[in-house]
Amino acid sequence: MRLYNTLTHHKEEFSPAQDHVTMYVCGITPYDTTHLGHAFTYVVFDTLARYFGLKGWPVRYAQNVTDIDDDILRKAREGGDDWKALGDRWTRRFVEDMDALNVLRPTYFPRATEEIARIIDMTEVLLNKGYAYEKNGGVYFHVDSCTRFGQLSRIPRDEMLPIANRRGNIPDDPNKRDPLDFVLWQAAKPGEPTWDSPWGPGRPGWHIECSAMSLHYLGETIDIHGGGGDLVFPHHECEIAQSEQYTGVQPFVRFWMHIAMVHHEGEKMAKSVGNLVMARDLLQTYSPDAIRAYLLSHHYRTSWEYDEAELRGSTARVERYGAASRADAVAGGNPLDGTPYRERFAAAMDDDLDTPAALSIVDELTDAILTATGTQDLVSAQGTLRELGGVMGLQLRD
Repeated sequence: MRLYNTLTHHKEEFSPAQDHVTMYVCGITPYDTTHLGHAFTYVVFDTLARYFGLKGWPVRYAQNVTDIDDDILRKAREGGDDWKALGDRWTRRFVEDMDALNVLRPTYFPRATEEIARIIDMTEVLLNKGYAYEKNGGVYFHVDSCTRFGQLSRIPRDEMLPIANRRGNIPDDPNKRDPLDFVLWQAAKPGEPTWDSPWGPGRPGWHIECSAMSLHYLGETIDIHGGGGDLVFPHHECEIAQSEQYTGVQPFVRFWMHIAMVHHEGEKMAKSVGNLVMARDLLQTYSPDAIRAYLLSHHYRTSWEYDEAELRGSTARVERYGAASRADAVAGGNPLDGTPYRERFAAAMDDDLDTPAALSIVDELTDAILTATGTQDLVSAQGTLRELGGVMGLQLRD
């Protein structure tokens, strides 16, 4: 199997470092979920995990919930809501949406607010090693202490700050030594929830949450770390810096996988833009199989534009997969051999998770079953169709 590694910009041969795959995927900030961009990301990684299972590689999969964050607090203030209740409500909605799309639950589903002690411990170690500094109750990672900073994104240093600023960085924080330094522990602000720490009351920064959870649940070096392509910088870049300086172990991640953006009305689908197509709304009209097949008809590294006509076409496509339960299949006749389809399916998936090609092979097997004569033995071929459809997370309902 070969997967594209964002760190090296090349497809590389992949196999797990141990007897199982360790995979961490950055989860939601629970408000205004689940739009089609979210669904694309988590359906892709669900499909990857299912395919690892087909290859005989068990998966330990962690996906976090960033349930304390500037955006959560802002959203709660705007709606006169309790921040904890708002996060719980949207987390529950996200889980319901994922269940409806037949996305398997991750092995670990930790919330940032449940990991405060580990975040504080990690921050203390970075301080003691000299990679971070404290001022006025806040703790900051000093970017210049990490000579490898920028290795993932390959963004020139003079171009980093504007991007970081658009994604939550506060460059004019008077407590910073450098505008690009990022928060590990944020000092308490009036009216915000806080936790006790050695530096006074406050709450964790965004980047440290994922590092602490990944290290705790999956270990110092993990096989795959993934998320949306918009997380490469600064989030994943900062994760590498703090994690490798904390453990002294390189690499923090063997393979970085990033999912391309879904567009709508000419722009990236995003909460900030307001051009969201919600999975829950689509599920009122389209089946989970139709939505999954529509998502997986796009390669995970290629950006695409939402097109409802294509989604309608996906409905017709998956209806044909009812061939998996064709009633006139008989045993004992000349068998339809599903093995060549299975081998070609595996070759497509082994080539950087080429789900569009894999789905086309599922279509071909479906055609073969539907056009078979009534005397052919279809039992084995139908089993192969159910197996391959299952890897794609399709339920193949007639």
